Amino acid sequence: MEWIVGGNLWTEKFDQRQGDPDNDLSFSNTTTGVFVQNTWNMATQWTLETGLRGDYQSQYGAYLLPRFSLLYEPNERITFRTGGGLGYKTPTQFTEDTERLHFRNILPIDFSATRAERSTGINLDVNYKWLVTEELSLSTNALLFYTQIDDPMLLQANSNGMYVFTQPNGYINTQGLEANMKWTYHDFKLFMGYTFADVKEHYDSQESEYPLVAKHRLNNVLMYEKHGNFWIGLEAYYFSPQKLSDGSTGKSYWIMGIMSEKKIGKYFSLFLNFENMLDTRQTRFDTIYTGNISDPQFRDIYAPVDGFVVNGGFKLSL
Repeated sequence: MEWIVGGNLWTEKFDQRQGDPDNDLSFSNTTTGVFVQNTWNMATQWTLETGLRGDYQSQYGAYLLPRFSLLYEPNERITFRTGGGLGYKTPTQFTEDTERLHFRNILPIDFSATRAERSTGINLDVNYKWLVTEELSLSTNALLFYTQIDDPMLLQANSNGMYVFTQPNGYINTQGLEANMKWTYHDFKLFMGYTFADVKEHYDSQESEYPLVAKHRLNNVLMYEKHGNFWIGLEAYYFSPQKLSDGSTGKSYWIMGIMSEKKIGKYFSLFLNFENMLDTRQTRFDTIYTGNISDPQFRDIYAPVDGFVVNGGFKLSL
């Protein structure tokens, strides 16, 4: 049996020195906590890991967060694992939504009228290793997951053209599966992955699909590597159609690229990447705004807008 105990101190402070003084986004907070974790090898094939964390947040109070993970390994080829736990996240003005708006026309969060987001999650995964031949091997992983977020923070526009954080009565839940496969043959490796994510909003007894989430995703990487010398890889990613904030549905798309790196000596290496080789851009198959160029109404960005990109450089490892 193994025990780990510890403590943490986390502080945040932001001072707004420019912008509208009537909409001051400055804030500060402190989080202190203690945690304990236990790993118990109950039997040859069973391992139980449990943990408990207690936090005190200066603006939102105390939180007690348990978690667990149970591993069953009947043999060297296959393992089963299940786990779950509780979590929380305190509201912040620094989100993807506010960054997309360049932090303009954002009203400060009323910390006295909001609550921290709270999450509950559970998962089950299976890992299997198969030595097909002496030269060919296969590793697979399948994961089932469910997560629920209570009291989510949403950024919405009001009638004055300002953006305000709201906390509607309801929750967001995510359920799905993820499957990964890795083939290895000599210096070649092929990674194949599929993710299914069903994300729903539940507000005021109404259910709707959460926007800007691809329900189906494919991840594929083929790599050739001479260990300690060089490697080169071809990658391809697929994103299924996504629901947009205006109620419409975006288009599906693929992204492909080539990545490479060459070692020169013990400490020096060069890399060269060709990203988005298909020149996939939202402006090629969909619009990013409606209206006219002098008075545009911008839509969601759900696909790349940069197009084909080449980048390279060097690494120095000391």
